[in-house]
Amino acid sequence: MKVIVCENYEEESKKAYEVMKDVITKNPHAVLGLATGSSPEGLYKEMVKDHEENGTSYENITSYNLDEYVGIDRNHPESYYSFMHKHLFDHVNIKPENTHLPEGSTQADADAYEAELKKVTIDLQLLGIGRNGHIGFNEPGTSFDAPTHIVDLTQSTLEANSRFFDNDINKVPHQAMSMGLGSIMRSKKILLVADGEAKADAVKAMVEGPVTEQVPASLLQKHPDVVVVLDKAAASKLSK
Repeated sequence: MKVIVCENYEEESKKAYEVMKDVITKNPHAVLGLATGSSPEGLYKEMVKDHEENGTSYENITSYNLDEYVGIDRNHPESYYSFMHKHLFDHVNIKPENTHLPEGSTQADADAYEAELKKVTIDLQLLGIGRNGHIGFNEPGTSFDAPTHIVDLTQSTLEANSRFFDNDINKVPHQAMSMGLGSIMRSKKILLVADGEAKADAVKAMVEGPVTEQVPASLLQKHPDVVVVLDKAAASKLSK
């Protein structure tokens, strides 16, 4: 696990994009695993900027998203489908038919998405990390070999995400469909971004703690190619 500590969020986003662009440049047909949330927004901004200024092409790129809420319409402003279009898809030349996001509310729907994932190999999987150490929506206690599944979100996740729903926890969907930890670990390379002091405990547990299902992100210690890009606040509790 390679850990890169940056001065601030802007620098972190630029550094993360260097990792992303390296993959895209070497393989214009790359399969990307994409994530949502506030942490990757700066990275997506860099992707759009580079596309507009330098013509970096996404024409032959394929993407698969990590997760999606259960129980809200795709066109809801806080759906991850809407997020991806707002921050990336509508601003680069990726083909709509090459973008894939989880959809549905049953385990059968999750099984269908997992079947699609098994047809490809993700060249770079982008991740954030939750305050409780979750990646995707794989909450503490999730089996390390879990496939794509329907998840009941924990109280801490609901509280963290309420900021996107008028700070009203009752408006936050209580379930999501998420790639499983087993799905994520099949990726060739993993890029995790985290910023802010609120993530510092989770980052320390991921990087330096024991590998345990109580900290799902700790499983990344077992992956052969992980790059973690942090700002100083998120890295503040690391011992080295």
